[in-house]
Amino acid sequence: MTTWLITGCSTGLGRALAQQVLDAGHKAVITARNTDTLAGLAEEYPDTALSLPLDVRDPENITTTVNAAHEHFGDIDVLVNNAGYGYRSALEEGEDEAIRPMFETNFFGAVNMIKAVLPAMRERRSGMIINISSIAGQVSTAGMGYYSATKAALESTSESLMREVRPLGIRVSIVQPGPFRTNFSGPALQQSQSPIEDYAETAGKIREENSSSNGNQAGDPVKAAQAIMTLAEQERPPLRLPLGNLAVEIAQKDLTRQLDHLMEWEHVGRNTDFA
Repeated sequence: MTTWLITGCSTGLGRALAQQVLDAGHKAVITARNTDTLAGLAEEYPDTALSLPLDVRDPENITTTVNAAHEHFGDIDVLVNNAGYGYRSALEEGEDEAIRPMFETNFFGAVNMIKAVLPAMRERRSGMIINISSIAGQVSTAGMGYYSATKAALESTSESLMREVRPLGIRVSIVQPGPFRTNFSGPALQQSQSPIEDYAETAGKIREENSSSNGNQAGDPVKAAQAIMTLAEQERPPLRLPLGNLAVEIAQKDLTRQLDHLMEWEHVGRNTDFA
């Protein structure tokens, strides 16, 4: 039996993961800004579920939550940074009042959660941190640049973290979901309120595609949750795990494209050192 702390459990992947973790007999600190959404889970598992209010944009709230988790269950074995949301906008359309709060949630919120659990993990030389990114953190599309930037920042930080804490017995993995049947493309997805016509065929197309695909995504949140649980069981987990056929295909094509470009331009890059 392990103890999990999962952020963003009200709906979607976070909710599915919390359910699967508890169903498997593990203990879980399940969090959301509004704990009313977690009442059913907490009642179903009164001995192994601890429901706590958490806004990852609030450092004091993070400290209180992590302290409460330690007091109730003892060690936190697995932290899953799942809380986050999307924003659709061409770069020029981006609104500061929408972009900065998204960075505070998707990136800085995850970083602050990591910093809160690391001291205890370092002390006992064990633990795992799983950061829920997106395939958009690896490959950005028109209209999703700001969201992709939050996830790319999280991925780069996670890679550095992995190299810092692996000698201390702490494991780090990044999960890159593709389109899953959650609220991401529905109520949770924000977008620029001032679209520019010149971007109708680029960023505008992404808006249309995301809206029409909501509720029809191929990804199954329950299967994604099961994959994350499998990941957490590995002594040497991969740094990145794309989830869903589309995400795997995008990752494969991107890596192939990068290698092709590297080989094509290798001679130019190599000829820039002092002779």
